[in-house]
Amino acid sequence: MPITPFHFGPGAALHALAPRHVSFIAFCTANVVMDVEPLVGILTDAPRLHGFMHTWIGATMAAGITIALFLLARRWSRTRRLPDPFAWQSLGVRAVTLGALAGAWSHIVLDGVMHADITPWAPFSDANPLYRLVSLEALHGFCVWAGVLGLAILGVRHLRSSRRRRGG
Repeated sequence: MPITPFHFGPGAALHALAPRHVSFIAFCTANVVMDVEPLVGILTDAPRLHGFMHTWIGATMAAGITIALFLLARRWSRTRRLPDPFAWQSLGVRAVTLGALAGAWSHIVLDGVMHADITPWAPFSDANPLYRLVSLEALHGFCVWAGVLGLAILGVRHLRSSRRRRGG
């Protein structure tokens, strides 16, 4: 299934550990940008679903696309009234860049473990040394637990800041 939410778990944990430095929105957006490729492949019945965008070079380009989309949206937000969920308009370019790169590069690792048709080092090599490095159960478990941990850290932080604002 393209655009799997499993990829978002490690992003939630990374954002929770460095909330001012890593944008979770950019992390998720980079993952979605990359998974347009297999989605198109599914819709067109392509023989291979994970191609160029699922290489280190393609993933880096996906991060660049994510950063460009952010900058474009932020520019538009200056002249148009755009919704601001999760305060994306106040994100810094550095946090967006780190989030986009972390999202795209972790996508290569996670999908590389799961899918045989990924060639992360293309065009230099057709090998996938990540394939089946760990079991699918371990991979999915890691993603889920990373997400749970990230949400727990963010939840505790939110509760503490709420108590401080109330003076308690």
